[in-house]
Amino acid sequence: MSPHRPTRVAAEAALVEHYPRLVRLAHVILPSSLGRHRRVLAAHSLVQKSFSGARRSGQGRLSPGRRGGAERVPAQRGAEDPAHAAGPAPERRSTAGDVHGWLREQVVAAALHAARRSWRRPLLPPLPAVLGLRLFPRAGEAGELALERVLARETPEVRAAFALCALEGLSPRSAAELLAAAGVAAPDTALRGAERVRAATGPEAESLLLGAEFDPCTVQTRPTDLLGRRRRIRLAALAAAVLLTAAAAATAALRPADGTGPPAAPVLAGALARAADPDRLVRAPDERWADTGRVDLTVWPARGPRTRDRALLARALDAWVRGPARPGEPGPRLTATPDTPATPPTGPVRLLYAGVVDGAAVVLVHDGVRLARYTEPRSGRGAARLDLARADDADVTTGAAVVLARSSAGARFLLAPWIAEGAVRDLLRPDVPAARLGVSRDGVTDPVPRASAGCGPPPVLQLRSSARIVEDHAFLLADLGELAPVHLTWTPAPGTGAPARQPREATSAAGLGAWARSACALPALRGSGVRAVNRWEFARQQLPEGAGAATWTCTRADSWTGHGRVDVAFEDPAGRARPVAGTAPRGADTAACGRFGQHLLAGTYWTAPSGAGYYLAAGSRRLTGVAAEGAVSAAVRGPVLAVRTSARGPVRLTGRLSDGGELRGWGG
Repeated sequence: MSPHRPTRVAAEAALVEHYPRLVRLAHVILPSSLGRHRRVLAAHSLVQKSFSGARRSGQGRLSPGRRGGAERVPAQRGAEDPAHAAGPAPERRSTAGDVHGWLREQVVAAALHAARRSWRRPLLPPLPAVLGLRLFPRAGEAGELALERVLARETPEVRAAFALCALEGLSPRSAAELLAAAGVAAPDTALRGAERVRAATGPEAESLLLGAEFDPCTVQTRPTDLLGRRRRIRLAALAAAVLLTAAAAATAALRPADGTGPPAAPVLAGALARAADPDRLVRAPDERWADTGRVDLTVWPARGPRTRDRALLARALDAWVRGPARPGEPGPRLTATPDTPATPPTGPVRLLYAGVVDGAAVVLVHDGVRLARYTEPRSGRGAARLDLARADDADVTTGAAVVLARSSAGARFLLAPWIAEGAVRDLLRPDVPAARLGVSRDGVTDPVPRASAGCGPPPVLQLRSSARIVEDHAFLLADLGELAPVHLTWTPAPGTGAPARQPREATSAAGLGAWARSACALPALRGSGVRAVNRWEFARQQLPEGAGAATWTCTRADSWTGHGRVDVAFEDPAGRARPVAGTAPRGADTAACGRFGQHLLAGTYWTAPSGAGYYLAAGSRRLTGVAAEGAVSAAVRGPVLAVRTSARGPVRLTGRLSDGGELRGWGG
């Protein structure tokens, strides 16, 4: 910070006057990896906080003989620069003079600091904050977009040097002094990088930076993910209920023994009482599912022979409202799938089933976000159980079946009322027809035995929805040991005539054959809260020496929380799969292979039948080039690469997309 600071009044006045150009400067320096919305908000936040270091009135004054921070804040190009002897352009003149220079230094230093740390943790400026909308600058012309791509590949220091010279009109010497004052260790290196950018851009660099693509003060708005926002609001309400419950419990614990303390919160007590009242259970009409715009768990009718057993229903609701028993105390035992809150419901819940299954009384209810299954042995031996699982936004497929009971004979499912046919399929034997599954009048299936052959893949239901909901199609659900089975889908490889990025049901001969090669990977997902798994065959590659065709796959498992994990694999012509190392730790959340990660590149070493070694790489359909660096160095046009090599060291893969962007590859 400059030793001579302006007053806060002067700093605020200069900030207001030069606000658009300061925000544009910060926006250019910040990395494009933040995303357009966060980058706009971050630029405004950094500028709005830039005058916080100004002095209060009376803390010292700017010396008349020394312009504020003259040693640290360089002057603009003017008489000192012969090339600009006529003076700066009108838009570069500053009526705030010294103060504007001081503010500019603060903005550059803050933007550089933010750009360096954005890879370690998200940049989340507290203000300004925009809820429910996404903000982004208007799209620029072709030249502006090309400049944005060039800047995205440079370091924050180079972007700062380029903006100071081309946008702020500073001479190289003045820009170097400001960069040094902002904490840049090698200003000359940054300036050389800025010259490279200018050379690549041409003489229009300044006008391009003044275009719409780099103007964070003139923005467009769009809504955020409306479905995701709805789900987050519901979870926030649930979290609020958790806090209220904790507060009530703390109040009860602190109440004096003589009962003279304050009463528990009446609102919370009333909500819990309503949730525990079996007479308030919500029951959908029997045929509601056939005439509704929302085909999910909310339209399941109450089924089973004990839906009017008030005592059983009361015990089930009480087990959820009161919570699990403490170790050593009698009462129901509670289990919950990952990321499922174990808090009590905040109001009446929906009854889906009540009956006797395999010697135990079972009650299944739904609170709009979670499924709860209460089980008590009819023999009286053993404790009751309460199992909780996420089920928010379950749809025609993910809300089509729920596990009612498990026994040595297998698992029994309760099928949705819109299921017209049910069968059981062995994933490892795609050519064997599915075996018919018996279903009772209440929708309870016969036991589905566990798989015992091969690697032990889970049993798979092949269900067909009713034509009454105009969703007459078959789909696969795999039982991974939780309340709700997992929806299996498949995305064919390029060149098969399938539209890009469109997962489809895996019930065709090709889809079943594809999942037969990935079935053994499913047991690793047991108990992880998975909602759906898609197998994407993102590339086919003809192997060297006429060894046949290999398939590159990405298997994405999406959880009920919205997070996804992926496994990338190389499958040889015999169908043997070999995992490819990822760019993120195994199990970490990633956008790859999903709606927000529609491009993929992967590579691995391979040995031909002749014994010769090769490095292979392949990418999805939008890749126009592949480059390898490191132990293997090669570059090709197109989405596949094959290089004969005896190396076995790390390889850094880079793909070029059809829109000019770059993609980092997996594996090596």
